[in-house]
Amino acid sequence: MSLLARLASGQDRKDEEPNKALGRELAETRDTDGLDKIAENLFHEDKRVQADCLSVLEQVGLLAPELIEDYVGEFIRLIFNRNNRLVWASMINLALIADRKPGEIFDRFDDIVKVIDKGSVITQDNGIKTLAKVASTRPEYREAISPYLMKQLKSCRPKSVAQYGESIRWAIDETNQEEYLAILNDRVERLKPSQQRRVRKLINSF
Repeated sequence: MSLLARLASGQDRKDEEPNKALGRELAETRDTDGLDKIAENLFHEDKRVQADCLSVLEQVGLLAPELIEDYVGEFIRLIFNRNNRLVWASMINLALIADRKPGEIFDRFDDIVKVIDKGSVITQDNGIKTLAKVASTRPEYREAISPYLMKQLKSCRPKSVAQYGESIRWAIDETNQEEYLAILNDRVERLKPSQQRRVRKLINSF
């Protein structure tokens, strides 16, 4: 059976299990030829095939991100797609490899911000994580990206404060720690108890 036939769309299934199973297999066997075949179909004419291929690569990235890092260019191209599912699925993959390919992502920083700002919740969540990981890799990246991350942490909906705080933690050092903690301390009292616990854990980690 071909790799495309093993995708969820190839089996006329609505669930993700075929994609996850294929991704686990490709990761465990480190089948680079198979991964290249999946990546080639990221721009297939059928959007379902595209989405399934992104799902396969996500599963690989969760297990072995080094195996998908060279597809960073493809993921970046797809976050500008008109299809929302392809956008957020591509951003998830970028978040998995952002600290491995920071330069390529930082080169599109301004464009990626636009995608995040108008994107779905999933796109926004993973976009923040992506940029925070990029910021963690070099001082100049941190300096450029940190103001945007702090703005998002300050203005995001209450239910996202803990998640954003955890993601942005990647990008925190002595240059922006004070601002980060000030924002968390300002917002923590207005959160639900479960959210407060997560935020206080972040605050107490310093």
